[in-house]
Amino acid sequence: MRIGIFGRGRLGSMVARLVEEANDLSLAWVLGRDDTVPAGKVDAALDVSAAAAVEEHLAWALASGTPMVVGATGWDRGTLDALVPEPKALSIGIMLAPNFSLAMAFMRRAALALGGLAALESSADLAIIERHHRAKADAPSGSAKLLAQALAEGSGRHQGWALGTAADGALSLASLRSGSAVGYHELRYEAPRETIVFSHEAHTRELFAEGALRALRWLPGHTGIVSFDQACADILAPIFQTAATRESTL
Repeated sequence: MRIGIFGRGRLGSMVARLVEEANDLSLAWVLGRDDTVPAGKVDAALDVSAAAAVEEHLAWALASGTPMVVGATGWDRGTLDALVPEPKALSIGIMLAPNFSLAMAFMRRAALALGGLAALESSADLAIIERHHRAKADAPSGSAKLLAQALAEGSGRHQGWALGTAADGALSLASLRSGSAVGYHELRYEAPRETIVFSHEAHTRELFAEGALRALRWLPGHTGIVSFDQACADILAPIFQTAATRESTL
């Protein structure tokens, strides 16, 4: 597979190195802000550039028929909706991946379940705390928004999130930008008599670079607007199925 990468930052450079080390992948190009996309087809492209550049890169992917994984965060999803009014008609795959961690895909499933538990306890509050390095531009993170969506979907009584104090029908989300933390996300279920806390902390960006390779290998052959979570489904679904089977035998 020939891979093209938009973005020369820390993550883009790390993915490029891993691509060059892989036996089944080859690096076609890595582009910075002012670089022009070279002629010639690639099998999949990765966008880990700035939010402002995502629209242009999406338009290129659609025009060239190149499957693309969008790992940039902080961009407006409405941009994609305007470019692709009929996702089911897409002949290529566009993957939206605010986080490339398999464990974070596991956390999204846990968030669905935690939201379901909150649906049984009307006085329970749901909240998210996320912490990233001081240079991260967007807040809250794309991953925090994804987890908030899962909590709300699971509970059925939340309509999204609010920074700080939760508004009616919205769960509370807190963001911190400080130090050099790679990424920390915490789910909180607070009921009158008990509290449940799930947390995930990334220790190195190589975790996300390896996940990006998983996404790039998986995307060709899939069409429509998809998620990194779907690429992890074959690994995670058996875990939850096995857990359910063991529960039924107790």
